[in-house]
Parts: sequence; C-alpha cells; structure tokens
Amino acid sequence: MKALFLSTIISCLATIAAAQTALETWEADRSHIFNAAEIDPADFVWIARPIVVFAQSPLDPLFVQQMELLAARPEELAERDVVVIIDTDPAAASDLRMSLRPRAFMLVIIDKDGRTAIRKPAPWDVREISRTIDKTPLRGQEIRDRRVIE
Repeated sequence: MKALFLSTIISCLATIAAAQTALETWEADRSHIFNAAEIDPADFVWIARPIVVFAQSPLDPLFVQQMELLAARPEELAERDVVVIIDTDPAAASDLRMSLRPRAFMLVIIDKDGRTAIRKPAPWDVREISRTIDKTPLRGQEIRDRRVIE
C-alpha cells in the first residue's frame, strides 16, 4: 500500500515536472514546436495562445504547407504569445484531438483563456493568423495595456 502511494506521488511529480518543462521550453524558445501527445494544453492557459495543426500524417501536403507558412514568420507569432502544437498521429488520441475532433487537416487557434477562437480546414498564412488573434478581446486588452505602459 505504501509503495503504491509513493509511486502515485512520484507519477504526479513527474507530470508536474513535465508540464513545467514544456512551459520553460517555450519561454526559452518561442519557436519550439510541441507534439500534442507530449504536453497538456492546460499548462498554457492565460500564458500563451496555442495554434494546433492537425493532420492524418506528417506527410500530408496541407500539413507541410502550414508548417512552412508558420516557419516563415516566427517573430509575429512570438509577439502574440503563440505556442505551436502539432498532432499528426490519430492513433495517439491526444487530449487535443479528442476534444477538438479534427476530421483530417485542421488548423485551430485557441485563445489564452482556453476557448477555441477559430478552426480552419486549410492552411493559413501567419498574416491571416495574426489578424484573427488581434481581433480577439484578450489581444485587444494586451495591446491597450502595452500602450499604457509605454
């Protein structure tokens, strides 16, 4: 019984350490791309805006195109506190895949409060993504807050 209790505590601590590591990794490198099966999106609530790119395979042409578009302008995503998460393995059944239920390729923008801002069945340029983020109430508040500080 005591061994089971200790293993449960160790497991919980490992989960907490992994969550901190994902956040620390993102804070150190805003261009880092996370695998949906390896992180808990709740770790980024009120801290970052997840952009989740779903595909049935990493070879999906739409997935490849989307990743190229995201890689072309990482500074604009970093400015908006975006964390990029990919899920190209339907068999892994990540929490994000189970909750968002993509059919094939899908781009999802999630706001800092954890609500889905938009879903798109085709790749989007960073400029379009930035405009969508900039129209959200939370981003508007961030922009107003920065003006007051400056």
